[in-house]
Amino acid sequence: MKKKNKFILPLIVLSQFAGTSLWFVGNAVLPDLKEVLHLNQYAVSLVTSAVMIGFVTGTLTFAFFSLSDRFSPVKLFFISSIFGALANSAVVWFATDSTTLFLFRFLTGFFIAGIYPVGMKIAADWFEKSLGHAMGFLLGALILGTAFPHLLKNRDFALPWKSVLYYTSVFAAAGGLLMILFVGDGPHRKKSGGFQWNAFSKIFSSRKWRQAAFGYFGHMWELYSFWGFLPVILALYATRNNIELNISLFSFLIIGIGCLSSVAGGYLSRYWGSAKTGTSALIISGFCCLLSPFLFGLPAPLFLFYLFIWGLTVSPDSPQFSALVAQYAPENLKGTALTIYNSIGFTIAIISLYIIDYLLHSKTFFSGENTFALLAIGPVVGIIPLLKLIKKN
Repeated sequence: MKKKNKFILPLIVLSQFAGTSLWFVGNAVLPDLKEVLHLNQYAVSLVTSAVMIGFVTGTLTFAFFSLSDRFSPVKLFFISSIFGALANSAVVWFATDSTTLFLFRFLTGFFIAGIYPVGMKIAADWFEKSLGHAMGFLLGALILGTAFPHLLKNRDFALPWKSVLYYTSVFAAAGGLLMILFVGDGPHRKKSGGFQWNAFSKIFSSRKWRQAAFGYFGHMWELYSFWGFLPVILALYATRNNIELNISLFSFLIIGIGCLSSVAGGYLSRYWGSAKTGTSALIISGFCCLLSPFLFGLPAPLFLFYLFIWGLTVSPDSPQFSALVAQYAPENLKGTALTIYNSIGFTIAIISLYIIDYLLHSKTFFSGENTFALLAIGPVVGIIPLLKLIKKN
């Protein structure tokens, strides 16, 4: 078993990376979709939130029926990967306007609900101890998967937008196949006896679970708005300073660097604990939000350095919050607990996306370059319950 365990985490990580590459592919090909489907100025929030609304719907469905606790999570992951890949490719085959685009990105998000949180459940079933360390690798895979479509679309590769969608679909399906053939359900899996009407109340009854979850909710106000609007931030800077930037490549690198900090945070959690590690990252990224209006007046090297610091610190708290949520959840409802907290977190992210997009194009004080300072609301709100959790531990 120990020999097999050495390969399990890399296999789960690779499968998660493949499946989550479906997430931001719409943003990576957005300029092409805008032209082909005649999308309006709010295309960023439309495309990003369509996936998230689908994801929230999927997580609520999976959580309500406790699917990842009642049935094999590996089989659920495989089925979701296949259907997610088909929904992703359907944009090429059937999308004709913003409505059909929204529908297929919604369906893609729905099936990602069977990939991202279910992948965490599989990791929790295999790695009961040092879960923060394992989650660091797993969320690093999510980040790299999120950034991957930007790499495919950058001008050094210059792949047609249809090819980007096809390649990510094939990659996601291969990840599902890898999971079911070579990973399997973990030895610590505790199967739920059946559908439980009181699952939600059981999970929320834990004060420590709520404190960890609320830290994550604050983090989610910031994370996906930063990732989703990163190409816009780069474009705003290039326009203001009349310079040329490889926006797709820098988007990939700035998002992708969070993979390294997530893995490093996993190792750090062994010494500091997940609560301290996650809270430290949230504090630093919160300051990045607050100071962002001054970002656009910096010289290009300092501007990019600042964004890389933001990219490094915006994501490594997520795996630590996931580890805490799994730790404080009822033993037979870990999958449902992870799914519920993801569902709420992504609902918050959707609200953040729409508010940021609206204010970005408004004629208020918080328009344009000042908009992104409002992302600091999340870290400020999230830090308060986390400090209470650290104090009690």
